[in-house]
Amino acid sequence: MAMAWGVVLRGFLPLCLRRLACLTTNTYMGARIRPVRTDLTVPCRYPLWTTHPVRTLHMCPNLCAGHNKWSKVKNIKGPKDAARSRMFMKFGMMIRIAVKEGGSSNPEFNLALANVVEQCRGKNMPKVSIEAAIKGAEKSKTGTQHTYEARGPGGCMLLIDILTDNNTRSLQDLRHLLNKHGAALCDGVRHNFSRKGVVVTQGEGVSSERALELAIEAGAEDFQETEDEDEKPLLQFVCDMTELKKVRTSLEELGVRTVSAGLEFVSHTPTQLPQAQLEAALSLIEALSDCLDVVRVWDNIQAQS
Repeated sequence: MAMAWGVVLRGFLPLCLRRLACLTTNTYMGARIRPVRTDLTVPCRYPLWTTHPVRTLHMCPNLCAGHNKWSKVKNIKGPKDAARSRMFMKFGMMIRIAVKEGGSSNPEFNLALANVVEQCRGKNMPKVSIEAAIKGAEKSKTGTQHTYEARGPGGCMLLIDILTDNNTRSLQDLRHLLNKHGAALCDGVRHNFSRKGVVVTQGEGVSSERALELAIEAGAEDFQETEDEDEKPLLQFVCDMTELKKVRTSLEELGVRTVSAGLEFVSHTPTQLPQAQLEAALSLIEALSDCLDVVRVWDNIQAQS
């Protein structure tokens, strides 16, 4: 039996070698080329290459498809998720402030908390996250809230609201960030702002004349045109702090969909900046908004018409 297997192997091995000699295949720009025998002394009686259609596998990065899923996650979805996470974190800090100032974790008895919760819903913050933030505000250690005044590029004025448990560290970080962007802390800026109620509504399809009519009918003092993160038009109806709930209810009765409502600092001395200084100021505001201890940033920059 062993001798029989030896005879079979002696006949099989040369056959394999001849087939391997015909297996050399070259590719150029994704096209298959007929193999060439490397050993001309061995007759190729059993070529493996045929003319059947073959799907070529491209290994060159330049020839890969342009719908790579990871590139979308990394370049598009990743930054959006990070921005969304920072926004939800800011809302959690705003909830802590509202609970601290209002003295209650029940939105029915705390108007400031009710306004913040409404803003969270307007930004599609999950209900579970809102409830967790309210419960966390009751159990969290006491933090201190500070509003700092600063003057930025082009002389623009900023109010920076901070919530922190280490004021010394937060102040050092804030000064470093302002100095890096050509700004500095400055006294007297607060006098250029007034505490007002602001109701934000959707502005798509609403002309300036119609917005003015809505402001008069709802009892608002003024309105401003702005945009959200996706560059969709928004309308801000400014009113007295005590008239916030009334103005919001009136706008909803007039068929206007409200996005949020709350108390904000509104500038009564707006300023326009040249393009270079405007870009520097916006870069500073973005850097401040990304700071962990910063809750909100208000400015007196007027949009260029």
